[in-house]
Amino acid sequence: MTRIVAGSVGGRSIAVPAKGTRPTSDRVREAIFSRLEHLDVLDGARVLDLYAGSGALGLEAASRGAVAVTLVDSARAAADVARKNVAALGLTGVRVTTESAERFAAALAGRVAGAAGVARAAGGAAGTAGAGGAAGAGGVTAVPGGGVGGLDLVFLDPPYDLAEDDLAVVLTHLATPGVLADGAVVVVERSTRTPEPAWPDGLAPFARKDYGETAVYYAEPTDAAPGDAAPGDTTPADTTPGDEGPASSDSVGA
Repeated sequence: MTRIVAGSVGGRSIAVPAKGTRPTSDRVREAIFSRLEHLDVLDGARVLDLYAGSGALGLEAASRGAVAVTLVDSARAAADVARKNVAALGLTGVRVTTESAERFAAALAGRVAGAAGVARAAGGAAGTAGAGGAAGAGGVTAVPGGGVGGLDLVFLDPPYDLAEDDLAVVLTHLATPGVLADGAVVVVERSTRTPEPAWPDGLAPFARKDYGETAVYYAEPTDAAPGDAAPGDTTPADTTPGDEGPASSDSVGA
C-alpha cells in the first residue's frame, strides 16, 4: 500500500499502476520530503513530477503546500491512475499529462526560451518608445502554474534501465535559463548500481543519499548557462548514506 505521508491529506492511501512502475517507498519519500522541508522549497511551490507513475511524489508535494503540480508520465495506464488519485484526494492545482518526459521537458524549455525572447523584444521596444512601452514583461515564463519565474521543485524518478544519455537530455532541458526558479531543487532517483547523472551546465548536485538500492540526488541551478564551462567541482557535498533503511524496489516512477 502506498500512502501520502504528511500534510493536508496525510495518511490517505493512493492507487498504483498494476505494472510497469517502481513506486518510491513511503520511507524514502518521507526522507526526501524531510530534506525538502528543511530547504523550505515546498510551501507555495510550483512542482513538476516527471516519470510520475502514480503521482506519489507530486501529490505529496501538493499535500505539503505546493500550489501548482504537474504530473507527467508517458504510460496512459499510469496517467489514468494518477488522475484517479488526484480526484480521490481532492487536491487542487494538480494536473496530469500523458507525455514522455523528454518531449515535455523539451517543449517546456522551448516555451520558456520563447517567452524570454518576447520579453527581451518588449523591453527593447519599451526602451525605444519610452514610458509607454511594455513595462513588467521581463521574467515571465511559461512554466506550469504560470506567472513570473520558474519551477521551484522537479522530481525525476525514471526507470532504472533508462539510458544515461536519455536522462541527460531531460536534465539539459531543465537547465535552460528560466525553467528553474532561483533556489529551485531538482531531485533525481536512480539505482545505486547506475552512474551518477551527467549534470549539464547550469545544474549542479549538492547532495546524495542512498537507501538500499535507491540513490537520491539533489541538484540546484547555477549561474552557468548551457555551453558555459562547468562552475568548479560539482561533486555532491553531502554523500552520506541514508539512515532511513532500504528503499523498496519492487516495481518506474513514484
